[in-house]
Amino acid sequence: MEIERKYLIRQLPEDYASHPVQHIEQGYLNTRPVVRIRRQDTDYYLTYKSEGLMVREEYNLPLNQEAYLHLREKVDGHLITKKRYRIPYGDKLTIELDIFEGSLAPLMLAEVEFVSQEEANAFCPPEWFGEDVTFSGEYHNSRLSHQGLPG
Repeated sequence: MEIERKYLIRQLPEDYASHPVQHIEQGYLNTRPVVRIRRQDTDYYLTYKSEGLMVREEYNLPLNQEAYLHLREKVDGHLITKKRYRIPYGDKLTIELDIFEGSLAPLMLAEVEFVSQEEANAFCPPEWFGEDVTFSGEYHNSRLSHQGLPG
């Protein structure tokens, strides 16, 4: 089960580049339900996500490079590329700061995963976060891959 909140970014924190970064490329084989392939640095995954906004089922299966490249040819929509910075927050949370590249630049989103809905609902975001878009499907990566930037 994935429980996460998602926010637009008002301004980047000064030290964001000092945190670990991953280079991500992902594409969608299907959007309802979500079936995604992802290259994350040198790791490859096939992911299933159920319907939902803040709470969804999520399953990740490892792929090898050959399988990823084969499925990459079957992507419906555009490939998404982004840099993901993993920023510790508080005692046990991690902010995943996504800075999108290509046609989705200059979009920046932050996601925070939680162990319970109660924890997610009680979350107080840092000052540099902007609008909470958790309950807006417009900012799901699967939709971005087909429709581009909202508005």
